[in-house]
Amino acid sequence: MIEAFGYSLSFLLVVVGTALCVMEALAPGAHLIVLGVALLVAGLVGLFVPAAATPFVLAGLVLGVGAASLYLYRNYEVYQGTGRGQSLDADDLRGKRGYVLEEVTPRSGRVKIESGGFNPTYGARTISGSIEEGEDVVVVDPGGGNILTVEAVDGADDIDRELDRDADGA
Repeated sequence: MIEAFGYSLSFLLVVVGTALCVMEALAPGAHLIVLGVALLVAGLVGLFVPAAATPFVLAGLVLGVGAASLYLYRNYEVYQGTGRGQSLDADDLRGKRGYVLEEVTPRSGRVKIESGGFNPTYGARTISGSIEEGEDVVVVDPGGGNILTVEAVDGADDIDRELDRDADGA
């Protein structure tokens, strides 16, 4: 049996795999879960099936389980998948659409943004006027904090606005 630091290789794989999984829980999105699961599974197999505790078998298990967990991670929304539940930064919010939960004024209000991350509700402000509850809005300035600057959506999309500009100019 291979040993390092006085412990079996299988035990060390379990410890390192568990540590990586815990670190991923503390810093989601760091992609440590793929390697953590691969090391953890290989270590557990090595502990419970001593005949498989050779370095080549454990390396093959790490590669195989790592590839399988990466595939699941990317394609089956096991953790992140389609991006639902993914944290967003301020730049990702610009142009996002949502609706008003509480009337939005220059001093107060709340909106819910479509695909807005783990918690899609944000404090919101308008530059002028107010936007009533239930109306559709678009984020014009994410601001970098929890307060977004929004404006009401008139039902027209970017193509309609561009066509209107062309019609007015021609």
